[in-house]
Amino acid sequence: MANGDPQRGLLEKLGFEADQVVLEIGWDEDCDEAVRVGIEEVAGSALEDEDYDGVVDAVVLWWRDGDGDLIDDCADALTNLADKGFVVLLVPKAGHPDHVDASDIKEAAQTAGLNAGTSTKLGKDWIATRLVQGGVAKQR
Repeated sequence: MANGDPQRGLLEKLGFEADQVVLEIGWDEDCDEAVRVGIEEVAGSALEDEDYDGVVDAVVLWWRDGDGDLIDDCADALTNLADKGFVVLLVPKAGHPDHVDASDIKEAAQTAGLNAGTSTKLGKDWIATRLVQGGVAKQR
């Protein structure tokens, strides 16, 4: 873990690294600011917002039950994603009224053409799942 920071280590295991362009989708006031700052620190630049139209290395997708259609949002996350890029889907932790079950995540990811990796707690109230195009979504 870099600098002894467990969150940074988790972010690196999810695939975030220096010099990446990271797009953020689904930001709202309930998002974990420490997670956002951590991603920016690892990537070395600010997160791009939903209006960004360039190619990105990674997408951070904050999603809550009731936000719409998870399949559509996963597919939309692929729009600007580089060939070897990945999506990190963040959903509220179990017990939260807007939590999304792992089986629903896996099904939505597969339907959108993504493979879901293992989920891990990230930040105080969020669960992160790495989604990749084709292949297996192993954490690093």
